[in-house]
Amino acid sequence: MNYRWLPLVLCFVAPAWSQEAPKNVASVLQPYVDQHKLAGAVTLVADKEKILSVETVGFANIAAKSPMSKDSLFWIASMSKPITAVGLMMLVDEGKVKLDEPASKYLPELKDVWVAAEKDNDHVLLKRPKNVMTVRMLLTHVSGMPFVSALEQPTLDMVTLKDGVRSYAMTPLHAEPGTKFQYSNAGINTAGRIIEVVSGMPYEEFMEKRLFGPLGMKDTTFTPNEEQLKRLATSYKPNAKKDDLEETPIWALTYPLTGKKRLPMPAGGLFSTASDLAAFCQMMLNGGEWKGVKYLTPESVKEMTKRQTPETMKESWGLGFTVGPNTYGHGGAFATQMNVDTNRNLVTIFLVQHSGFPGDGGKTHDVFRQTAAVLYGKK
Repeated sequence: MNYRWLPLVLCFVAPAWSQEAPKNVASVLQPYVDQHKLAGAVTLVADKEKILSVETVGFANIAAKSPMSKDSLFWIASMSKPITAVGLMMLVDEGKVKLDEPASKYLPELKDVWVAAEKDNDHVLLKRPKNVMTVRMLLTHVSGMPFVSALEQPTLDMVTLKDGVRSYAMTPLHAEPGTKFQYSNAGINTAGRIIEVVSGMPYEEFMEKRLFGPLGMKDTTFTPNEEQLKRLATSYKPNAKKDDLEETPIWALTYPLTGKKRLPMPAGGLFSTASDLAAFCQMMLNGGEWKGVKYLTPESVKEMTKRQTPETMKESWGLGFTVGPNTYGHGGAFATQMNVDTNRNLVTIFLVQHSGFPGDGGKTHDVFRQTAAVLYGKK
């Protein structure tokens, strides 16, 4: 299986306009829909206080000619990671978890891990790690853990967090903890298990009671109900000729998506909407507070959104977020994106369902970000 969970790398793309500023976001994205490079999208722009723009373009389902709607539901995949990190940091704020303590303090099964000292097609040489795997390392992808374990096949949503962590403990680490970046679902899922153990309630119940419910994230869920499923945007990929789009299932998840046997996956299982994600990002942009409710301390928000990975690593990561100069955010496997620009005090949400794009369709997120900066950016 070809896992494609890494966030999209942001780069400057020349805007689709040259002589004058665009009237709105939809006008610059519509040509990509017309050329069958983009099925459809929901875009949202917000500042600290309010939603500035929510626009739709294209189709939620091309064959049915169903237009994209502002409340369309999307599998946000790895955008779940920073959301899980916020849940854990709430417990850090309460003094129940400490970032620089061993992860094994909360999950004893991690005391017996090994690291692969040598590995080829014929043998694996294991040794005990010299460095202690800390909670902080789980959130910054330097724990040494692999992306997934062999137990998480053929899909990622049929393993309990308890069993998942046991499988990670039995899987040799790729590197000494703290020495190498390895993008890891396992690390974030382990953080989700810590939430369960420390809070004394199932991970998904904690997230609903402490974060989703209070923030008003009514459509953020691991298991869509029948009504939500009707609003789920269809997923697309390039056809064999790379000149059009064809439908594709969500390869990481088990169908039916409403199935009761499916289990929550902290690293990539969430479905959500633009307005729900805006509330999450606005809370972060406001230093951990939203509409009079305090979710995180400003100190925790600062810790999450500053670079944690060493300068010797090319990857710039905070706690659950990718970070850059004056920005932080995260992407998902099917090209969803959220970003917070602390220089402009601007939140941008870009929701599509694409496992790849024909032609230059992959530029659409950058074109949206450029347009949002022109129309709404205030330095």
